[in-house]
Amino acid sequence: IFRLSLNSTYKESEKVPDFVTEIQEKSQLEEDTTGNLMLLLSEAVTNAIVHGNKLDEKKKVEVEVKINSKQIISTVKDQGKGFNPEAANDPLKEENLLKDSGRGIFLIEEISDSVDYLDNGTTIQFSLNR
Repeated sequence: IFRLSLNSTYKESEKVPDFVTEIQEKSQLEEDTTGNLMLLLSEAVTNAIVHGNKLDEKKKVEVEVKINSKQIISTVKDQGKGFNPEAANDPLKEENLLKDSGRGIFLIEEISDSVDYLDNGTTIQFSLNR
């Protein structure tokens, strides 16, 4: 199990690439899988910092990655109020094409093999098959 605890700042989100590199080195992940994990964790962490914790430096984002022979299960938890994933903007709808929000969740749902929103939307758990 790999864990990362972040304060809610943009600077802290820059720790994700090194975290993923460490996971790759210790778990012998394939290049494609590592790239997907990097993208997914970056999106989920940024969403947690910006939308969940509203850039409140006192609030934490907790990241956990579990790896077994079949899959990689990642959990990102924030200390915000939560949200309804159904209410997120669909970035493919014409009225949302130019909006800044909605793409992170869309990408996570497209790339992951499974996605669950837990604890009223304060936690996202997604998996990648190996």
